[in-house]
Amino acid sequence: MTFKLLSRWTHIGLLFFVTTSFAQQAPIDVTEQTIKLGPMQEQELQFGFAAGDKILFQFKEINDKELKEIEIVEYPTTSKFSDYKTTQMDTKTIQVVKQGVYLFKFKNGAILGRICKIKIQRVPASEATVNFNTAVSWEDKQETTYNTYTKEVLAGYDTTYTRKTKKVVVKSEQREELVFDKPQRVHSSANTNGNKASLSFTLPKNVITPYKTTKVVSWAYWVGVGNEANEAWKQNSKIIVSIAKGAAAYFTTPLGALAAGVVTDLAIPKMGEDVYYAVADKANRDLFMAGQPHRVIDQGKGVAGFRKFSDPALSQGAYYILLSNDNLVQGVDASVKVIAIVETTTYEDKVITETTLTPRYEKKTFSEPVIKTVRMPVTGK
Repeated sequence: MTFKLLSRWTHIGLLFFVTTSFAQQAPIDVTEQTIKLGPMQEQELQFGFAAGDKILFQFKEINDKELKEIEIVEYPTTSKFSDYKTTQMDTKTIQVVKQGVYLFKFKNGAILGRICKIKIQRVPASEATVNFNTAVSWEDKQETTYNTYTKEVLAGYDTTYTRKTKKVVVKSEQREELVFDKPQRVHSSANTNGNKASLSFTLPKNVITPYKTTKVVSWAYWVGVGNEANEAWKQNSKIIVSIAKGAAAYFTTPLGALAAGVVTDLAIPKMGEDVYYAVADKANRDLFMAGQPHRVIDQGKGVAGFRKFSDPALSQGAYYILLSNDNLVQGVDASVKVIAIVETTTYEDKVITETTLTPRYEKKTFSEPVIKTVRMPVTGK
């Protein structure tokens, strides 16, 4: 009697276990479809699965032709299963450890198409995931990573003090110096003495010593013919007097004001006898006097003329004023003036303290956020 009772309870327990196990493992269809792959074509299906699911996968090429490759990948790149040159697969089971997206990839490597029947099912682990939504949606999410790097940054400055003796300017002044002022008769072209003349002058010599320098910074010349030029010179002198009045001017003549750069132009007569004038060195002066081709530094023709020079290369040495009269019978009396502006600078030694700032650097680690937008699959919604 006892044996029969136990057998009956045992039978009931076994029946309950079988019934419960069957309920938990009942597969749920995810998809069942037929896909056509063209020549050398690939296709991918995407589905979401809950943690604990079992994936049941079945495949068949309806014409029993080989498919180059089948692969099941856990997103993004973890391959769970792959097979090559497959015509049929009865059931492949894959255990899902965590909720995620699975990619079912099909590749046709043939020049002819393939028609494939596919069935995908899931077996939930519990009642809680029976209604899990296997559709996959994609959302843009921002991921933040950090770029860490080390670089040298300015930490401060080291200050060094050095005592030095330095030559400094005590005084610098300019003055006008008369170089040349002389009348010159220039005969007519018919005169037996010739119609050419030349006058030489030498500019003040630059002197450089450790504590004093004297140099010509500019110079100017004036050539004028007759009383008309003399009157123009007087008119220019009156203008210069009015300019210099009340000021500590170091120039006293119109030519000095021109050489100093205080004025840029001088009045010249419009009527009167004219003369050709030029400035040249000795070699070209000799060619000029001999009637040979020559080169000049400056030239002009008129009742009066002038020119300023400030090029250091032309501010030393000897030069010639060349004169020529093309009047057939009448000689002219020319007035030639040369003025130089001489600058004198005085120096003395002075003890100074120089400050030197030396930058000091140290290494420092930085971490910068890098925000990247990525497209992520979302499952179970």
